[in-house]
Amino acid sequence: MEELLRTNDITLIPRARALLADEGIESFELDVNMSILEGSIGILPRRLMVRTAELARARAVLWENGVKFEG
Repeated sequence: MEELLRTNDITLIPRARALLADEGIESFELDVNMSILEGSIGILPRRLMVRTAELARARAVLWENGVKFEG
């Protein structure tokens, strides 16, 4: 698994996951419980992971749909 994006924006990961799912790319969200523990004030970012083999395609899907991410 590779990190596709890391964000404090609580709306970005669901959007990215929906876009990826539409393309048949499985994703997995990490750090959900940590962000809940910190009280949802946005200090701790969440990470979205994809399979290594699908990383380039996943980045292209997000980029084509205007999703900003590092990398």
